[in-house]
Amino acid sequence: MSTSKNLLSFTPQEFVLFLKQQNIRRCYFVFDLKTKTVRVSHPELQPLAEFFQSDTRDFDTHEGIFLQVSNKYDTLQGAFVHRTWRGQAAGGVRYWSYHTLEGYLRDGLRLAKGMTHKNALAGLWWGGGKGVMAHNPKIEKHDATVRAALYQEFGEMMTSLQGCYVTAEDVGTNVADMTNVFSKTRFTTCIPPSLGGSGNPSVPTARGVVCGMKAALEFLGEKGLEGKTVAVQGMGNVGAPLIKFLFEKKVKKVIACDINQQLVENLKYEFVGKNFEPREVPLCDHSFFETECDILSPCATGAVLNPKSIPLIKAKIVCGAANNQLEDPRRDDAELFKRGIVYVPDFLTNRMGIVTCANEQYGYVNNDPEIEQHLNKKWTYSIHQVTLKVLRESKEEDVPPSSVALKMADKMSFVPHPILGHRGQKIIYSLVVNGWERS
Repeated sequence: MSTSKNLLSFTPQEFVLFLKQQNIRRCYFVFDLKTKTVRVSHPELQPLAEFFQSDTRDFDTHEGIFLQVSNKYDTLQGAFVHRTWRGQAAGGVRYWSYHTLEGYLRDGLRLAKGMTHKNALAGLWWGGGKGVMAHNPKIEKHDATVRAALYQEFGEMMTSLQGCYVTAEDVGTNVADMTNVFSKTRFTTCIPPSLGGSGNPSVPTARGVVCGMKAALEFLGEKGLEGKTVAVQGMGNVGAPLIKFLFEKKVKKVIACDINQQLVENLKYEFVGKNFEPREVPLCDHSFFETECDILSPCATGAVLNPKSIPLIKAKIVCGAANNQLEDPRRDDAELFKRGIVYVPDFLTNRMGIVTCANEQYGYVNNDPEIEQHLNKKWTYSIHQVTLKVLRESKEEDVPPSSVALKMADKMSFVPHPILGHRGQKIIYSLVVNGWERS
């Protein structure tokens, strides 16, 4: 039998092959509240259950981790459910490349946990979850036929999970993909407007990041964004509209980077006449963190704030849209705090995507007050007010801001749904009893 270390070092495709050799298409890892142990669907996967059980960084008694191998294109698909006290787990499905199974699992764990904190701090009656699909390098991921099959199978997986997790759009997934998901399940949001959904949530997310930046500046006793220089890492779905909003706020200059040459060229022409400096950078390049600026805004992938990048930062504020920016939340949050850099926790300021799409079933009104209140300065749970509260408590208690925000979010995340209670956990236990792995 393979050891945990061996399985974790597998590439996702090697793990897919291993599962197929064991005649396993679906498997689960479920945390048993009574025994405080991780239950696994197949004895061959017990080493992974032991990995979850022993991990103290990313595994946080996640209620359920559900994996399947797609019938077409041998793609590893997963649903990571962290906590469902406030309601069904909600969060997007990421389609990304991973070097190892451990990287894939850790990303899913961290992303799901981040959604718990994000939804709780936003005051939403949703729990935290995330979908993750590992790109099979043997297939062309931009092929519309391939994508349709993969996302339809992911939609079927959502239906099989009976509503404990509701999916949405995330990195690597677009509105067309969500149409394919929706064709096979009702447990999804970010559906295209033509089908009654709210569509791409990237623009509202960018608006929320601007609110976080303005709150951080107010905390430092500064008036606003006018005249400031902002460095934006990532020029994609959120980064591009963020740059637009920053210029509308009359920033002095925007310096931005991306690994995608086409994106860099496109935005170069879009912002002609603006004080805009776009850069193409190689993957895993850390030089951008040395950029002289007032605010550094990570808007690409996670784990970018780490021992390699933090010593390079010259900004006084870090506030961006990327999920899980801190590679190790306790270590890296403390290091930023030690350096006197004001860090606005990502799960606090990038909430607007889930805020916009989470309540699609309730319908729409112009300038929806349920959405706009998150962006004003008055509402108790607005991005502005919660950011100020976190930063002020951080200063008063002399502890890093992410620690303060996590404490707040954790407390709120255990508040039971006012009508249905902890129903998500009951659904997960039902899946186990009903033999989900055999379905």
